[in-house]
Amino acid sequence: MIARALHLIAACGALLALAMTDAQGQEKKGAWQDEFGITSCKLVTTGRNPYFVLEPGFQTVYEGGGARLQITVLDETRTVNGVVTRVVEEKEWKDGQVVEISRNYFAMCEATRDIFYFGEDVDFYKNGKVVNHDGTWHAGNGNRPGLMMAGAPKAKMKYYQEVAPGVAMDRAEIVSLDETCKTPAGTFPKCMKVKESSALEVTSAEYKYYAPEIGLVGDDSLRLVKHGFIKDPK
Repeated sequence: MIARALHLIAACGALLALAMTDAQGQEKKGAWQDEFGITSCKLVTTGRNPYFVLEPGFQTVYEGGGARLQITVLDETRTVNGVVTRVVEEKEWKDGQVVEISRNYFAMCEATRDIFYFGEDVDFYKNGKVVNHDGTWHAGNGNRPGLMMAGAPKAKMKYYQEVAPGVAMDRAEIVSLDETCKTPAGTFPKCMKVKESSALEVTSAEYKYYAPEIGLVGDDSLRLVKHGFIKDPK
């Protein structure tokens, strides 16, 4: 009963946060945008904007704190809620052991180059075996796509990346567009600093850094060590 009550409280809190956006999808003061005019977009599965590469074969690798993260844009699509999306695979290792593999679904608005997030399938591992699928969600059945990366980002933008009440409600606030990021893969100017949090866990937050023409270069203790295109991205 207690667990169920906490789940209901989290879901209600997420819905309350969404209610702080007006009918036209315009952000109210201090609120988080959750409507993005996706229905007016021609959505495509391949392309890029200044801070996100959605092209098959593009791969980034990160290391730090005993962890390793590999993100690969696959030569694969999946239809989610009637929309054809590009599959992006994330693999994470901790102390040499796979701990998580997720398949994430994105599509880009051709006109604005906004990249939208349509959900993910998540496998968490322990001792080489899948133990749960926490965080899995898909657009549809009450869930809606979020904005993963704006085509023309601006400081102080606040928006939801995931809109799955009670399950996944990650959100982002752009802090700066003029950071310098030093990584093992190089030093990158004009990086974007983003504060990420969740409407389901309002007391926690983390900062991520994105470099032009590459994308994510820093995430907590993880730093970019390699980037570029690979052959046969399956």
